[in-house]
Amino acid sequence: MRGIALLLAFLAGPALASPVPSRLADAARDQIGVTVIYDPAYVALEFPGGDLPRDRGVCTDVVIRALRDGWGIDLQLAVNRDMTANFAAYPTLWGHSAPDRNIDHRRVANLATLLTRLGADLPLTDTPTPYLPGDIVTWTLPGNLSHIGIVSDRLTEAGTPLILHNIGAGAAEEDILFTYEMTGHYRIGADQAERLKTLTE
Repeated sequence: MRGIALLLAFLAGPALASPVPSRLADAARDQIGVTVIYDPAYVALEFPGGDLPRDRGVCTDVVIRALRDGWGIDLQLAVNRDMTANFAAYPTLWGHSAPDRNIDHRRVANLATLLTRLGADLPLTDTPTPYLPGDIVTWTLPGNLSHIGIVSDRLTEAGTPLILHNIGAGAAEEDILFTYEMTGHYRIGADQAERLKTLTE
């Protein structure tokens, strides 16, 4: 759990309140050129710590891998444990009657629910200032498709943060923060990290 201890120390410092490079954003950026295929196929995964081959995945896999690589947090385990204990708190969009550790953490609505339950949700705004590196954002794309990405420490010339995500052609860093209807804004601070630690111990 050394990674969690380092995360808590990092979040406790002044870096949380200023737009500085984020370990989470760096870990997401490291996926560019590695994850080159958008692949939404259902796959039986190892548990905990399961993953698809790194050359493929969906938008949620960018977040899952960034949290594992950057902070040592396993969202597969966290989502499964919270869903097992609080199944009724999660969306019923897929008709399941019990948690499925192969896919639950790879669904945007479930990650949004977990982050909200952790107290990581923040107000939505239409200005770039409140969006800090490492923040997590969700959107609804055309066709009523859910999407998720991580706020970068890199900005457009206009000062809008880029987003690290996989929207269909592999991991990329792009100017899409205000392109689609935003549905959620989340920040994992020290309190949220501690709760994730409890879920994954």
